[in-house]
Amino acid sequence: MSLTAGTRLGPYEILAPLGAGGMGEVYRARDERLKREVAVKVLPASYSSDPDRLRRFEQEAQAAGGLNHPNILAIHDIGTVEGSPYLVSELLEGETLRERLVTGALPQRKAVDYAVQVAHGLSAAHEKGIVHRDLKPENIFVTKDGRLKILDFGLAKLVQPESGEKGATGLATEAAGTEPGVVLGTLGYMSPEQVRGRAADARSDIFAFGAILYEMLSGRRAFRGESAADTMSAILMKEPPDFSETNRAIAPGLERVVRHCLEKSPDERFHSAHDLAFDLQSLSGDSGTASRQGMAVSREPSRRRIPLLWAVAALLAGMILAGLAGAALTRKGGAETPTFRRLTFSRGYVWTARFAPDGQTIVYGASWEGRPVEIFTTRPESPESRPLGIGSADVLSISRAGEIAVSLNRHFTLGWESVGTLAQMPLSGGAPREILENVSEADWAPDGKSLAVVHEVGGKNRLEFPIGKVLYETPGWISLARVSPSGDRIAFMDHPTHGDNVGALTVVDLAGKRTKLLDPGGTGLAWSPSGNEIWMNSGGALRKISLSGSQQVVARVPGGFPIQDISRAGKILAAHSNIRREIEGFAQDETKERNLSWLDWSFPISLSNDGRLVLFEEQNRGGDLGYAIYSRKTDGSPAVRLGEGNTIGLSPDSRWALAVVGPSAARQIGLLPVGAGQSRQLPRDAIDYQPWGAWLPDGKRFVVAGVEPGHGTRLYIRDLEGGAARLVTQAEIRVSFTGITVSPDGKSVTALLPDGTAAIFSIEDGKARPIAGLLPGESPIGWNENGKALFVARTQGLPAKVSRLDPVTGERLLWKEVSPSDPAGVFGVDPIRLTPDGKSAVYSYRRVMTDLYLMDGLAGR
Repeated sequence: MSLTAGTRLGPYEILAPLGAGGMGEVYRARDERLKREVAVKVLPASYSSDPDRLRRFEQEAQAAGGLNHPNILAIHDIGTVEGSPYLVSELLEGETLRERLVTGALPQRKAVDYAVQVAHGLSAAHEKGIVHRDLKPENIFVTKDGRLKILDFGLAKLVQPESGEKGATGLATEAAGTEPGVVLGTLGYMSPEQVRGRAADARSDIFAFGAILYEMLSGRRAFRGESAADTMSAILMKEPPDFSETNRAIAPGLERVVRHCLEKSPDERFHSAHDLAFDLQSLSGDSGTASRQGMAVSREPSRRRIPLLWAVAALLAGMILAGLAGAALTRKGGAETPTFRRLTFSRGYVWTARFAPDGQTIVYGASWEGRPVEIFTTRPESPESRPLGIGSADVLSISRAGEIAVSLNRHFTLGWESVGTLAQMPLSGGAPREILENVSEADWAPDGKSLAVVHEVGGKNRLEFPIGKVLYETPGWISLARVSPSGDRIAFMDHPTHGDNVGALTVVDLAGKRTKLLDPGGTGLAWSPSGNEIWMNSGGALRKISLSGSQQVVARVPGGFPIQDISRAGKILAAHSNIRREIEGFAQDETKERNLSWLDWSFPISLSNDGRLVLFEEQNRGGDLGYAIYSRKTDGSPAVRLGEGNTIGLSPDSRWALAVVGPSAARQIGLLPVGAGQSRQLPRDAIDYQPWGAWLPDGKRFVVAGVEPGHGTRLYIRDLEGGAARLVTQAEIRVSFTGITVSPDGKSVTALLPDGTAAIFSIEDGKARPIAGLLPGESPIGWNENGKALFVARTQGLPAKVSRLDPVTGERLLWKEVSPSDPAGVFGVDPIRLTPDGKSAVYSYRRVMTDLYLMDGLAGR
């Protein structure tokens, strides 16, 4: 059926036709509810004449609509018009990959970029049990900004062969599994099992993917004959022509990926699109991370910058497969080919790894499958790891005499900071002897008789060598402290902001003279055996940094790849990490929790009073000027991007998002509409506002953290209608992940004091009063409905315990224990946002999954 402009399909008004094909007609339309333009695909009426077919259409459309991935077309709605089913999806601007390929092959770098995006989309679908079955260039869309979207997920099952088409090389066929022996796909991109009429699964999509990648690289189809029978025979019996026949110089590693996708036997292809994506990422030489500007907040823990140096790590698993190492690394003439050997095979996080004195045994601390950190030993020739059996501990350093410095009960405290009790024990076995509490780092001197330590004292981090002699003290924090092979210097990462992993590579000598070598630094740190340079990962490369600050790239790697240790023989221990921040939650009357994550670092800011809408940030990929602000219904509907910046909170009526927008030197407070409306900015003043605050119940004012010249962070009241900011707290406060909470009557606000304890401040006069019964490490996260109780939580460790506390009497009642269903690589839950009635909540957690590798062949580079 054809629709004319002005036709209405429920809330959708048809604007203009966009195109037509075998799957129906597509129109540009306007969604009057959300005031946005969408695409409406109206399928043939034959779909509704077959009840089973219509049922499958609805099931598949609903499944595709739940994928919520940036590389898959977002499905918004389904319905029927005059007996014809229709789909409502996001409106895309650009062209199909088929249209892009009309001009010939793509540049290799561009083809790999496109392929990585498609592989990520396939991986997301396959993990939900959804197989495309008809992947082809026509079903891949390239937007104007270079993002690829896979189209028609779930609709491939619906395509039936029409009479007279059976000889066409573009034949579309019906779903395997509907009737035995019936094939599915588009000829030329069908897998051998599809040609034979066998069941199609995720590996069939991988075969089609390989055919598309071959075409992007060569400019010609992988399988095409003069007839349908010839094309089928080529798929079953022949290999695509070598790239050399197309005069293309394709990297050997990339050609191996293509051939691996196009194996005739499904068992011989990549086992998953997840593995395929990571192998392609290793060949791209590009981190794929948008540039961003961190929050420049002096002396305050920044929830915004924590993921900065780890943004790419979630794309790297599989990068270090030995078969791809030569392609992934920059080689020098005559240099030995690098090799990689995976050492760990469990799910979880490797804290620290060190070589034993023999240079072969590896000792490492890891938290596997959600358990506390434990020390293990392994060797390259064995896939097995053996626990030392000393309880919760991490290895910090091993002396040449075989003495281990260990961290007992090591745990995260804030962001990436962690501490434990320093102890010493022989590698050969025995009970650890405790030495010093509140230690985050320790490293043996070359003589094995003294230790350099990072020691927390009075809220400050001290670098001491030997213990008790302070070489450097900072109000920030210190990580990765390592003593040079000669014992005359200590290298470390100097972080100015608590909890934030951004810092400068610094060296201090025994007289306390500091030299900054690289700012910002990177991840991982180890001295070379000669002591002439420091190795670390920074800016997508393994680098050697000399003591004068000069750098040499040893190997190109796509993103973070922290070095743990270097043996005297030049072998390297490195930990590859896959890191994400996720959101889970539950709404009132729902029986199970739902994952509400969107991209790779989803950070919830506030929850609507009815629990049906969450306001959150994407802190890695959100926007070129910083982070991006989103809203999302807690029923799992697709997220809506509201704008760029950092958000403070959701208005009481859920209509506005309060935000801090603009570059760090010129940040302004603004209002972003959650639905219809226009954004606006409040008048600027001399206060440097920070992205922590809360609305007052009247919806006309808000409390916000800010810094004036000569002062630290304090709280202010601003009015939406204008007027000067009013200072609430004369005393300085400390911002945290838990944020700032306002009582239901609008008379009180909670905040943290500089020492980390929480207090209640009067909004009228700024006076503070303590919170009775608040335990060490607990923070307020919200008020109950009548304002007589606080919800408080201790978020480090699993499960996070949330209690309802009377701030006057100290009486408490456990409300809920919060923990993700899969605890592997998760060490705490923070932040937690909940409604005043306690019936709805969302919470966030950082998941860090690590594999330990042994790298050889880089010492001569």
